[in-house]
Amino acid sequence: MDLQEQFTTVIKENKGLIFKVSAMYTNSTDDRNDLQQEIVYQLWKSFGSFNQDSKLSTWMYRVALNTAISHLKQTKRRVSTIPLELDADQFAEDYDRTEEEQIQRLYAQIQSLNLLDRGIILLFLEGKKYEEIASIIGISPSNVGTRISRIKEKLRTQLTKQTA
Repeated sequence: MDLQEQFTTVIKENKGLIFKVSAMYTNSTDDRNDLQQEIVYQLWKSFGSFNQDSKLSTWMYRVALNTAISHLKQTKRRVSTIPLELDADQFAEDYDRTEEEQIQRLYAQIQSLNLLDRGIILLFLEGKKYEEIASIIGISPSNVGTRISRIKEKLRTQLTKQTA
């Protein structure tokens, strides 16, 4: 299998990762598609130099998050709290309407976080361990734990205000 075939396989197997990162850092379908394309491009540019010191998903998250943050800084967009658009194809299960509304409110609040905190909570929601989040983001595992606690409290406070 040549490098291009390997890369295509990796992208197909991890398209959910790319979708989640791009959805977390954009507010519209067009922006999300542009960012997904940029993430795939950046992954391709550095695929040949991936040295397997870390897990493939850790490396992909690092590239995807760095690309998303750079993309936002380059376009000088102001992040707003527009509800996250979800593609029906991405979610096969039918959710209770109330649960879906709660999820939409949560994601809207997550989008109001600063760029670093948004990346940390995305990885936490993905079930990543503190050590892996620390490796991806470039901070210590104890700092990850502290930031996650603060992010949770901030989200809890914002959601409580919203429903009151």
